[in-house]
Amino acid sequence: MTGTATPEKPVARALPVADAGTVRRSVVELARTEKRALGLALVLHVAAAVAGLASPWLIGQIVDRVTGGQGAAHVDRLALTIGGCVVAQILLSRTAQNIGNRASERANARLREDFVARTLRLPISVVERAGTGELATRSSVDVATVGNTVREVVPTVLISAIQLVLVVAAVFVLQPVLGFAVLAGVPTTVVVARWYLRRAPRAYLAEGEATSELTESLTATAEGARTVEALRLGPARVHEGTARIARQWQTRRATLALRSVFFPVTEAGYALPAAAMLLAGGFFLAHDWVTLGTVVSATLYAQQTIDPLDRIMIFLEQAQRGIASLSRVLGIGLVPPEQRGVASAPPGRRLVARGVRFSYPGGGDVLHGIDLEVHPGERLAVVGPSGAGKSTLARLLAGIDAPRAGAVSLGGVPVHDLDPAERRRRIALVTQEHHVFIGTLRDNLAFAAPGASDGDMLSALVSVGADWYADLPDGLDTELGDGARQLNPADAQQLALARLVLADPHTLILDEATAALDPTTARRTERSLGAVLEGRTVIAIAHRLYTAHDADRVAVLEGGRISELGSHDELVRAGGAYAALWRSWHGDQA
Repeated sequence: MTGTATPEKPVARALPVADAGTVRRSVVELARTEKRALGLALVLHVAAAVAGLASPWLIGQIVDRVTGGQGAAHVDRLALTIGGCVVAQILLSRTAQNIGNRASERANARLREDFVARTLRLPISVVERAGTGELATRSSVDVATVGNTVREVVPTVLISAIQLVLVVAAVFVLQPVLGFAVLAGVPTTVVVARWYLRRAPRAYLAEGEATSELTESLTATAEGARTVEALRLGPARVHEGTARIARQWQTRRATLALRSVFFPVTEAGYALPAAAMLLAGGFFLAHDWVTLGTVVSATLYAQQTIDPLDRIMIFLEQAQRGIASLSRVLGIGLVPPEQRGVASAPPGRRLVARGVRFSYPGGGDVLHGIDLEVHPGERLAVVGPSGAGKSTLARLLAGIDAPRAGAVSLGGVPVHDLDPAERRRRIALVTQEHHVFIGTLRDNLAFAAPGASDGDMLSALVSVGADWYADLPDGLDTELGDGARQLNPADAQQLALARLVLADPHTLILDEATAALDPTTARRTERSLGAVLEGRTVIAIAHRLYTAHDADRVAVLEGGRISELGSHDELVRAGGAYAALWRSWHGDQA
């Protein structure tokens, strides 16, 4: 069974997972923020548990009074006392649970807010490597599991542990000799719990990773549904999904194997204290060492251990899920933030790459010794075949990725070492990938410039040729996104370009930013942008060569190297790779 419970070695994680020490410190910190409320709830739970201990002792007193021949009046008073203790226990427990639940919800809210803040601080390159499935699972499944643990599991385990300790202590106070009988089930429980806890964390982490992989696969298939259909990739995607489901099934089967041992063994031990108490009590009663009432009270106490022990065992299993999820949630905070170096304004606007080499994890170099200098206010077009490294170069120039060797600097300061906020104010990268957020058109534009006026926003839309704005029913207050007005890819891309105008950086990197527009609209948009962006440095990754024709200089990228650099006319006269591209493209446009 041990071998069955051990899952296969998990794949390498794109995002880290917090270790046990980090998890413990986080739990202590969460508890510290609510120490007053939790302290009050703990005191009330102890009082409720003490009130619950009165009933078995009073029942024992009733048995002794009846066997001793005392009258019904004594029994009635004791019975009323039992009723009062039950009412007190209910009221104290309800009040304690209310206070504890409120504190738990506040702690859970802090944890969620902290997770969102840490996620938004992740470097873009890390987010891209992690994938949609990993982040989606951590932000939904894992956060929800942690919330359930904070709200239900931790309070239940703590309360049950207090009740269990008080019940055992009550038996020792009642009759020390019988106190050892109530511990009859401890050895079995301790052994199986240790066996379970040694294996559960790894098993549940593997289950969480498998869930992330499945989510990533399903998300990718759904997002690329049209491509899957057009290229008849359905069987391949089904095979991929089936493999991910098989891994998830394997990891869930591993955790189920652990539970199939843990729960039956612990539940079998529940009857041992009561059985041991009756055997020992009968022996002591036969020798007149204890009274019948004492045996009855002790046996009832032994029965009282079953409920808190059962809840501890049940929620201990859920706690393993919660701890594993908390490790994944806290792991977001272990990702090194974007390096915060020089926060002051760099002395100049000249963008320079020297000896730049770059490789993605697990692969060879994509760029090989790139040397490039972009002058302030210059318009540089970067052209070349697919896979030449154009988009990679754009990411390095924007500071999203750092070169493996060499350096990219702005005004003499390494771009990747600039404070992220300062870098984004100065350099903007716009790709053909865009996003329309759920909210109004004004909200979507305000992301780029929170202080922009309505006039600024309208001017930005006009400058990029977004004439569709005039057809919106509520103008800037028109709701966009899922469940509201949907923008087609071309309109959404113009919205992204309007954000760029509002952001007003001095260096713009356009990575095929008009690729979703038809040639006529793209040409009109680029001309509009040209008027607006006068005086700014523009680096355009171009697949339409009229962009290169209009640029001050053209860089031809082939195989990760700059093979040609010069103006359009110079490169055409040189008769090299660019001239061949121009003739081919210009002929197609004729």
